[in-house]
Amino acid sequence: MRIKALVICSIFLLSNLANSQNSKGISSPFISSSFDSFKTGEWIKFRIHYGIFNASYATLELQESSVGNESVHKAVAIGRTTGIARFFFKVEDRYETYFKKNIVKPLKSTRNIYEGGYTKNVEIKYDYTLNQAIVNDIKNNQINKVPIKENVQDLISTFYFLRNHFDIKNLKINDFIKITVFFDAENYNFRMRFLGREDVKTKFGVVNCLKFNPIIESGRVFRDSESLTLWVTNDENKIPIKVEAGLRIGSIEADLEEFKGLKHPFKIKINE
Repeated sequence: MRIKALVICSIFLLSNLANSQNSKGISSPFISSSFDSFKTGEWIKFRIHYGIFNASYATLELQESSVGNESVHKAVAIGRTTGIARFFFKVEDRYETYFKKNIVKPLKSTRNIYEGGYTKNVEIKYDYTLNQAIVNDIKNNQINKVPIKENVQDLISTFYFLRNHFDIKNLKINDFIKITVFFDAENYNFRMRFLGREDVKTKFGVVNCLKFNPIIESGRVFRDSESLTLWVTNDENKIPIKVEAGLRIGSIEADLEEFKGLKHPFKIKINE
């Protein structure tokens, strides 16, 4: 599994290595109503680095689009290596997800990636009448129908779903967020533990954040199953500020680099 892809996944509030075992603790409830945490035109950029060396950048943009006759949101996530890292391992990834505006529910998603010579070009359409995903592997000219679980999200829509449909008011330390994510033609049970609230020093100033621990499978990449830590703004926007991943050798970090078009004010804490 590619380190860069894993970190970008964690930025979007999940990992495609999600552990499917049962968790201790409370599974906090989702809500059907919306917190209205984002709007069309939102754009955020992250810098992913290994020590002092920039490894890649990832951007996420929300656009206006349509599926059939329905006006929907279109989220576009792009990741690419830069500098020396690009010379040794070129990455050009593009993910697109179309989802409903009144409730975050993926209708269609695409994944077109190039990672060091490895390529993938897939389009997925979601049929909620038959509860299945139609997976079109464009590269290999193959179409498969895969059963999907109730309330499933895809890689990118999860980011928006958690922001808009998760109530954090009653969240307690060691509570778990649990959600099913459809990725690579499989249903994954994603878990993320709440660690509390913490002030984080950023290039924009000190920001109060919600701190989470996405549960992952340890192995060749990560030191252990709790090696990933995620900080999200404790405000109405709920955007990721920082991600840290403890690797077998060293660690890799991702930091919010730029943003524009946020729905709500970006809150910076002033230290007295």
